[in-house]
Amino acid sequence: MLALRMYVEGSSQQSIDRILKVSPQTVANWISSYTSRLPPVQMPKKPHTAELDEMYTFLKQKKNKIY
Repeated sequence: MLALRMYVEGSSQQSIDRILKVSPQTVANWISSYTSRLPPVQMPKKPHTAELDEMYTFLKQKKNKIY
């Protein structure tokens, strides 16, 4: 359960196996075994709200080039 908690909290599988001193395949098996027992998630038919990110990407349009 500690490995699953660490994974849900954002730790990578590599860091979990290193901290708990188990093989990477063991961590993957634990996660796979647990997630296969979870009930299926029902997706909403139509979203009620949508959020947009404020970040814009500019390709080859930067005016002040710093090298």
